[in-house]
Amino acid sequence: MKEPHEIEEIVFPRQLAKHSGALQRQKRDWVIPPINLPENSRGPFPQELVRIRSDRDKNLSLRYSVTGPGADQPPTGIFIINPISGQLSVTKPLDRELIARFHLRAHAVDINGNQVENPIDIVINVIDMNDNRPEFLHQVWNGSVPEGSKPGTYVMTVTAIDADDPNALNGMLRYRILSQAPSTPSPNMFTINNETGDIITVAAGLDREKVQQYTLIIQATDMEGNPTYGLSNTATAVITVTDVNDNPPEFTAMTFYGEVPENRVDVIVANLTVTDKDQPHTPAWNAAYRISGGDPTGRFAILTDPNSNDGLVTVVKPIDFETNRMFVLTVAAENQVPLAKGIQHPPQSTATVSVTVIDVNENPYFAPNPKIIRQEEGLHAGTMLTTLTAQDPDRYMQQNIRYTKLSDPANWLKIDPVNGQITTIAVLDRESPNVKNNIYNATFLASDNGIPPMSGTGTLQIYLLDINDNAPQVLPQEAETCETPEPNSINITALDYDIDPNAGPFAFDLPLSPVTIKRNWTINRLNGDFAQLNLKIKFLEAGIYEVPIIITDSGNPPKSNISILRVKVCQCDSNGDCTDVDRIVGAGLGTGAIIAILLCIIILLILVLMFVVWMKRRDKERQAKQLLIDPEDDVRDNILKYDEEGGGEEDQDYDLSQLQQPDTVEPDAIKPVGIRRLDERPIHAEPQYPVRSAAPHPGDIGDFINEGLKAADNDPTAPPYDSLLVFDYEGSGSTAGSLSSLNSSSSGGDQDYDYLNDWGPRFKKLADMYGGGDD
Repeated sequence: MKEPHEIEEIVFPRQLAKHSGALQRQKRDWVIPPINLPENSRGPFPQELVRIRSDRDKNLSLRYSVTGPGADQPPTGIFIINPISGQLSVTKPLDRELIARFHLRAHAVDINGNQVENPIDIVINVIDMNDNRPEFLHQVWNGSVPEGSKPGTYVMTVTAIDADDPNALNGMLRYRILSQAPSTPSPNMFTINNETGDIITVAAGLDREKVQQYTLIIQATDMEGNPTYGLSNTATAVITVTDVNDNPPEFTAMTFYGEVPENRVDVIVANLTVTDKDQPHTPAWNAAYRISGGDPTGRFAILTDPNSNDGLVTVVKPIDFETNRMFVLTVAAENQVPLAKGIQHPPQSTATVSVTVIDVNENPYFAPNPKIIRQEEGLHAGTMLTTLTAQDPDRYMQQNIRYTKLSDPANWLKIDPVNGQITTIAVLDRESPNVKNNIYNATFLASDNGIPPMSGTGTLQIYLLDINDNAPQVLPQEAETCETPEPNSINITALDYDIDPNAGPFAFDLPLSPVTIKRNWTINRLNGDFAQLNLKIKFLEAGIYEVPIIITDSGNPPKSNISILRVKVCQCDSNGDCTDVDRIVGAGLGTGAIIAILLCIIILLILVLMFVVWMKRRDKERQAKQLLIDPEDDVRDNILKYDEEGGGEEDQDYDLSQLQQPDTVEPDAIKPVGIRRLDERPIHAEPQYPVRSAAPHPGDIGDFINEGLKAADNDPTAPPYDSLLVFDYEGSGSTAGSLSSLNSSSSGGDQDYDYLNDWGPRFKKLADMYGGGDD
């Protein structure tokens, strides 16, 4: 510990007292020089720094204290003061990199806490020591430089920092390169600025194709690079040599070979390969090909494969073997970007491509196609029209061509399979529906015998010249007019399938026979195409008349025809319109009338449907009523007994259910004779008549009886009474004669039998026999 007399003493500046109430000038406070304290001191602690004293402590008992960061403010406790002696001490080592300066304030008070001196400022500077190594911002630094760069080319900058005082030697750094890998072509390809850390090239010879990357070990040392006292640290600098186009593409061969079939396009003929030492898939490596000679017609093109950088020679236009059998192309390859300056290599590489054309079997073809000929219609069958021949482009193949018919809509033609002669097999008709705009088209096929066989089609167009082979016809074929010549006429024209000059103008006339035609009608020509037919007599009875008209065209020779015009003569109103019923029927109904008729039919159908539904519903209600009535309560099944005389208990022996549905009674259920009522007629045995067809089931007894009555009235075989009469058959030995031999005129001839007509249809025969008079 230092002796007390060795500790510096700081005395508070003296305050000037006031005398006789007058203000006196006060001296300025002292400026206390800072206290310098080295960092990282080893102690011992607490270590006395300075003594603070007031000269008034001789008369007063004073107390000393310090305030500020490091004393009573964070970080607290670094500096302490003895309150009695004013001794200021530090309690632990200081770190300049944390706090480089402390600003404290010293105070002196009496025992009552009254300030006896103005506070004084104490500044403590922490003296830096070299206790921190340099630190690089990155442990690995990446940079690049183009290959072939000249010496002095900037590459990159590395930076290190030191936590020590940068204004002192402890924080002053210096850089240097410790090593370079690889060391070719020179171990000192780069240098570094020892103060700024800038790395630059120092030697020529950077070649990416030989060395693509350099690794440098950089060292930073403080104390201005003093190797003895300075602290050091290292980092790695990775320098990539970037590619420039210093190598042109070079073909791997001087001549390439390929072949292509004729008439083929978009096929790869040859594959051109090149080498380029530049970095792959960069503009300095990508190759561009062009054909510099041997293809004047532009039939080839070269595409670049983006993956392999090869040149693909393709055919873009068909090649004819008969014209060119071989091509020798001159091709060149160069990069997408030009070579770097100063490169001594040629900018491009050249090679030749030999392409052989392969002969293939080609299609025969017709020339010209279509072939057009002009021919008059009406040409007879068996006439030779023309020869349709095909050409084979394969001049170096011995092949035969055969002809067949491919399309002949009207079946007018045939072709010789060997020589191609076309002959007619039917009459050519210009008016045929297969002729469009006077032209008839037929298609033929030519096939060779090559391997594989090939074929081609050709079209023959026959322009048919019109002849006068169609007589004109009247148009329209039906007309109507009034019974009198006025007020209307019939306008007619002619229909001729021929064309000019074999059509109009037309001549119209009426025939001489029958004579009634010219007597009743007259025809007047309006112009070359139209005429007017009128009544010649004053009145012609309504009806349908067939008027023959002679029409002659203007052909050479002309052609005539008698055409029938059906004329309807009708009664007309003042406007010249037909008013008779026939006209209405003949002309047809209007749209409104048709709609009205359809509506009436629909309404009628609806009414019929409603009636049928109503009838079915009524039948269902009747059947429901029959099911709902209790058989014991049904009055129709019970006979009420009254006090009246009758036939006894047998009068009540009725089965009325048979009256409700008599057709359901089985034949075996017919009562025997012994059970019949005594007053029932007839009393004789019942004959077996044919069973009459039963009427539909009526719903009531009255309906059943009425239906049975109608059936009996309309049945001529029924007996004349409601009950069946049975007569005994006497057999062959009877003395009575046959009824058929009776002569009604022999007896009772004066009786009146007309009343038999009132007895119904069953007595019609007797009424005819006996009431017919003498007949």
